[in-house]
Amino acid sequence: MKLKRPLALTASFVLIVAILATVAGLTFRVALGPMVQNTAHDAVYAPNGVVATSQPLASQAGLRVLQEGGNAIDAAVTAAAVLNVVEPYMTGIGGDMFAILWSEREQRLVGINGSGRAGSLMTREALGGSVPKDGAGSITIPGALAGWAALLDEYGTITLSEALQPAIQLAKEGFPVSRTTASEWAKFESKIKSDPGARQTYLINGKRAPRAGEWFANPDLAKTMQAIADKGPGLLYGGELGEQIAEHVQELGGFITADDFAGHKSEWVMPISVSYGNYQVWELPPNGQGIAALEMLRLLESYDLASMGHNSAAYLHHLIEAKKLAYADLKHFVGDPEYMTITPEQLLDDEFIKARRAYMNPNRALRHATPDQSMTNSDTTYLTVADKEGNMVSFINSIAGPFGSGVVVPGTGFAIQNRGAGFSIEEGRANTAAPGRRPFHTIIPGFVTKSGDDGKQQPWLSFGIVGGAQQPQAHVQVLLNILLFDMDVQQALDAPRFRHWHGNSVTFESSIPESTIDELLAKGHNPHDPLMEIGSILLVGENMGLIYGGGQAIMRSDRGYIAGSDARRDGIAAAY
Repeated sequence: MKLKRPLALTASFVLIVAILATVAGLTFRVALGPMVQNTAHDAVYAPNGVVATSQPLASQAGLRVLQEGGNAIDAAVTAAAVLNVVEPYMTGIGGDMFAILWSEREQRLVGINGSGRAGSLMTREALGGSVPKDGAGSITIPGALAGWAALLDEYGTITLSEALQPAIQLAKEGFPVSRTTASEWAKFESKIKSDPGARQTYLINGKRAPRAGEWFANPDLAKTMQAIADKGPGLLYGGELGEQIAEHVQELGGFITADDFAGHKSEWVMPISVSYGNYQVWELPPNGQGIAALEMLRLLESYDLASMGHNSAAYLHHLIEAKKLAYADLKHFVGDPEYMTITPEQLLDDEFIKARRAYMNPNRALRHATPDQSMTNSDTTYLTVADKEGNMVSFINSIAGPFGSGVVVPGTGFAIQNRGAGFSIEEGRANTAAPGRRPFHTIIPGFVTKSGDDGKQQPWLSFGIVGGAQQPQAHVQVLLNILLFDMDVQQALDAPRFRHWHGNSVTFESSIPESTIDELLAKGHNPHDPLMEIGSILLVGENMGLIYGGGQAIMRSDRGYIAGSDARRDGIAAAY
């Protein structure tokens, strides 16, 4: 039975406990500017339910759903739709989604793969020897909307139409743009300006990005979402919206067709896991990169990391080396599971892990193959929700690069993803570009269970971190902060991180001591500040949320939840 209740943005809260995250102008480790630390704040303790997202308006919209009787699934989809409005360069119905859900009713974890496939016109020959990073040629079928609908149909209590209403209202009436969002939005003006639809949709008077505090509305997106609310997701998958997008994209040289939209379906999948101590760590199986986090944990499990000390040179060295090996396996083996020649179980097998671990030298950094550059950059939003019934959702949504492909079909109000940039042009790989194939995906939700008194696995932690190739290495860093160093979820998210890039190139957040960096240098690591191209923008020493990732986490406590939202972004954890 679907609940019929208004979800107006003006509804009052019974109680909101919010973590107001600030982004503190961090810089790279080497002196490129002032080194200011993340502003830490306390975790939120929730007696009933909690929503943690990267943007306050999305957290509040999701919380309101919980307070009005909806469950975690209802709130997650509602918040994801709002994020399409308030963080349009990161996420939306033009992208893909994945989720891991603890169903209290079923007492089990389930996963959903909401990623789309390459268009039926995409071939290696049509690509002409290279995979476009953006533009129409990089577009794959967006699967997010179908994933939202599938989640609500199977586990929700409200309709898709109801879940879209807060986003529709915000898009129609507008909202004041936050400082972090305005800063990141402005960095991609040149990409937006290259497409007439994007320019009309995302630039003030077609000329510039909105400034901090400036009011911004997206009436085209409001109309599109209302049409979906009225006619259902079939408007995109087999209907006139999908036909409109396919026709426009083909005119620009892209590879998707209306039939590709009509044939799209989300896929329910079983999450995969490894044990770490008394806990079971879960990720979704390929075509995502979550398996790299699991392989890292397996590589590290035989070492006494706790005795090395948090973020010591020895500790960081072992994590970096494990990352190199796991990501090398990503590059060579992982892609659309229908075309993989090695199973996830084989990548996590004892003998395979033992052989890979033999390459880890405690005293010397290893130069090793790294992912293709196309796999390293992604703009994503992560959120997590828990309700008073015990349901928990780890949910991630992305349009790949900043503003996705940079293409907005005029009148639709949303950017279409450039997830095709994740394909390889090399022949014979699971991730080789081909018609109807799912591309390698960077976006991954995480989950942890632990054994209850009856020996059965019980939900314990729902978490995720955005940031393209940063995600598995950040998953491991945040998780070990909790499991080995007794940090609460907020402390674990705010703790300084490293990001390994390629070869021996690593960057570190500035509170990691100079003496530690010197020790790593002696081991062969190269802690230089790389010039990083994210989308079409060269970033030096800024936007730590884009570089080191921003995340959210919810932990189940004895009679409620403990939640956090990363200080590197604008997010809050809102609870009642």
